[in-house]
Amino acid sequence: MKNLKVRQRQAQIVASLRQHGSLSVIELASLLDVSEETIRRDAVPLQTNGEVLKLHGALALPHNMAEATFERRMREFAPAKLSIGRAAAQMVRDGDSLIVDTGTTTTFFARELRQRRNLTVITNSTEIARTLADVPGNKVYLAGGEMEADSGAAYGPTANDFISRFQVRHVFLSIGALDLSFGPMNAQFHEAELAKAALRCANHRVILADSSKFAANAFVNVCKYADIEVIVTENPPAAEFFATLNAANTRLVIAASD
Repeated sequence: MKNLKVRQRQAQIVASLRQHGSLSVIELASLLDVSEETIRRDAVPLQTNGEVLKLHGALALPHNMAEATFERRMREFAPAKLSIGRAAAQMVRDGDSLIVDTGTTTTFFARELRQRRNLTVITNSTEIARTLADVPGNKVYLAGGEMEADSGAAYGPTANDFISRFQVRHVFLSIGALDLSFGPMNAQFHEAELAKAALRCANHRVILADSSKFAANAFVNVCKYADIEVIVTENPPAAEFFATLNAANTRLVIAASD
C-alpha cells in the first residue's frame, strides 16, 4: 500500500503540472497536503523517466506539454493497463457491439479483444480501428472529425454525431481522472463531449482506469458515477471512494495482476 500511495502522489504531481504547466515545490506541497521533502522525493523517479523537469525550486512538464505524448503514456502503468484490458475483455462475447474511445488503457483493451470474433466496434481511434479491423468477422466503424496528431483520434461535432447514430451493447471509456466529488473527468472538453455522446448509446457503460486516476486531476466532467455501471481498475482506491460508488450503484472490478 505504501508504493500505491507514492504512485498516487506521483500521478497527482503530473496531473497538476498538466493543468498549470509548472509549479513550485511549495505550491505542489500545498496542493497535495504533504511536505516539500515528500514532493522532492516522489519527483525523483519522474525526473529519471523524463516525465517532469526539475527547475530552480519548481517542477515542469517537458516542453511545457499539457499532456504526455500518447506513446509515453502507453508505457506509464503498462502492467496495470494490461491487467485492466484483460479483465474488461472478459465482459465481451463473440458477436457483441461496442463503442471504445481513444485512450492508452482502451488500446490495451482492444488488443485483448482480438481473441473475440464477429464484433461490431465503433471508435474514434485509428489505432483501435487498425487493431480490430483485420480480425475475422469484425465490423469496425471509424468516426471522422478533426484528427489529433498525437493519439491519431478524431474529435469534434462530426465525430460526436457519428457516434450518436449507433445503439450498442457496451461502451468502454478511458478517463482522465476519477474525482471523489465531481465524478469521472477528462482533461479536454472535446474528449468529454465524445464520451458523453458514447454513454447515451450503450446498455452497459464501463470505465477503464488504472488506480492513479483516483488521485489525478482533470478539467471537464463527463458524467455522474450513477451513469457508470462498472469501473475496472487494478488496485482498490482509497476507502472513501467505496461509499460513493456504492451509493451510485457502480460496481468496482479489481483486475488480477499477472
